[in-house]
Amino acid sequence: MWDLLLKNAHVVDPLNHVNEVCDVAIENGKIAEVGKDLQGKAEEVIDFTGLVLQPGIIDSHVHLGRMWGSPYGPKMLAMNGVTTALDMAGPLEDVLDSVPEYGVGINMAILQFASPPFTFKTNAPSKEEMETLIDKSLKDGALGVKLLGGHYPLKPDVSSLLVRTALEKRAYVAWHAGTSEHGSNIEGMIEAVAMADGYPLHLAHINAYCRGAIKPCMEETAIAIDLLKKNPNIFCESYVSPKNGTRLTCDAEGKIQSKVTGNCLRHFGFSEDRDGVRKALLAGKAFVVFDAGGYSDLMTGEKALKMWEEADSDVGGSFNINPPLPRIELAQARRDDGSFVVDAISTDGGCIPRNVILSQGLSLVKLDILTLPEFAQKTSLNPARMLRLENKGHLSVGADADITVYDYATQKPMASFIEGRKILWNGELVSKGATVICTEHGKEAIEKRGMKAIVVDPGKQIERIPAL
Repeated sequence: MWDLLLKNAHVVDPLNHVNEVCDVAIENGKIAEVGKDLQGKAEEVIDFTGLVLQPGIIDSHVHLGRMWGSPYGPKMLAMNGVTTALDMAGPLEDVLDSVPEYGVGINMAILQFASPPFTFKTNAPSKEEMETLIDKSLKDGALGVKLLGGHYPLKPDVSSLLVRTALEKRAYVAWHAGTSEHGSNIEGMIEAVAMADGYPLHLAHINAYCRGAIKPCMEETAIAIDLLKKNPNIFCESYVSPKNGTRLTCDAEGKIQSKVTGNCLRHFGFSEDRDGVRKALLAGKAFVVFDAGGYSDLMTGEKALKMWEEADSDVGGSFNINPPLPRIELAQARRDDGSFVVDAISTDGGCIPRNVILSQGLSLVKLDILTLPEFAQKTSLNPARMLRLENKGHLSVGADADITVYDYATQKPMASFIEGRKILWNGELVSKGATVICTEHGKEAIEKRGMKAIVVDPGKQIERIPAL
């Protein structure tokens, strides 16, 4: 007898070329069978007629740490149908400490941020300092590290050394492009790709380098696509929200700390300091991330200014900075072999309120930019492969029963399951805790915290799958 039988959904599983109405049977947390009108008995039968069922959505770029807005990231992801997420910057201990109170049962991989003035004292740490940070992060349960070059840049040669050092440790390494020489723009992306020097690297949110800061945005997009085609060692994602995420924090002298925030202020014609933030908030161009009572939301105008001032500027923020055409072009661009140039659709969300994989990402399907199987490939299969999760991202027999069910018409999630366990049901979150994706070095630390660990090897080579 099966534990669970999900009937009559439109099932989309690109790896197994399923794109039709059928049933999915689950036993012991695994996919037991997929087929039309399955007749076996089950402990529970759920009819999903009229809904779409795909492998659990994986968001390959989110933020779960309080420093980015709130502790509500896991909840906000799960309420939007996400079952697995890659946290990009932690802080590791903060995210893990939040799980007992704020965990909602989703899978999470966490990258510790490798950045001054937080985990490094200067923008030129020694190799020994890098090794100390990486070793401790992996031992504590991180999957790897992320360079926050766009916000808090390191020197160019130091950035390159940090990437190589992380790879030597078989750690996952991601980079928000930017150094002390080039910012979070197309020049920074060109620099990052060159410094990767053929080694595997997750280059974060490609759309963030195509905002028209150096050249017209579609010229930058063409450059980015050509660069990625020529450098298949770079794995990446882009997001479909017009909003970005940053910090509005100023230093003691009133200057903006984050280079990204400075770029945004400059883009809208404001100075890169306290006065510029004030004017941007009052003009409705900058937004403050605030606690809206169990979830994060955005605020602008006079109330936002008051909140920012009361927090002495130390708050998360956002700007409507991402032009639409690059987002569309990056979502559909393909390599000569048919694989996607940009591997995945992400949100850069989590606790930042822009978890829009379904609410905006499905619009790409309705506009005939992607097919439904291609959407599932970019939101389930490809990001699972990026995270070396061999048993997720597809509905093969024996695979983990991680599933997202949604209403295609309204672009809203209706249910989600992780290893056959309900996470989102009837509009409510019905699970707690978290499963942490880590290396073998962090398994013991995660289990000591009372959480399940999924051990993967970020050093394992992966190959792209052509669009299915």
